[in-house]
Amino acid sequence: MAEVFLSLGSNIHRERYITAALDGLAERFGDIRCSSVYESEAVGFDGDHFYNLVVAIKTYLSVGALSKTLRQLEEENDRNREASRFSARTLDVDILSYDQSKGVVDGILLPREEILQNAFVLKPLAELAPDHCHLLEGKTYAALWQNFDQSSQRLWRVPFVWRGRNLGTSAS
Repeated sequence: MAEVFLSLGSNIHRERYITAALDGLAERFGDIRCSSVYESEAVGFDGDHFYNLVVAIKTYLSVGALSKTLRQLEEENDRNREASRFSARTLDVDILSYDQSKGVVDGILLPREEILQNAFVLKPLAELAPDHCHLLEGKTYAALWQNFDQSSQRLWRVPFVWRGRNLGTSAS
């Protein structure tokens, strides 16, 4: 069974769509682990702030089958595929890493480049899996976050309760 880290984000009806995504992931994969939920400014375009978090799941699905499942979850939550890459969205779910896979697997580049580029991905990942190593950098996510230019992108924890778990204060 593969351990997979996913990035979730929304800047349209954020609470509604993040909750729906977590519910959908729990229905499909059972027990999930979640980072805190963070609010961040839009990166790459002017828009409303995003809610972001990282979720760990375990699955027997291949990378390709998992990607299809996640696209279906996005579409169930009103994701507009016609919108430009840098635009508002109801829900974005990306595979960050899939076990020890690296390189292009089923058309997906692993580990995802955004891990090293965006605070809203790296910080929650470092919180949820601080001792896991980035397969290409050879450093833990905690070390990568410590060395990240944290002044380059603002983000902050927000109160968020899902199924009685407070995701706004610490990893659950």
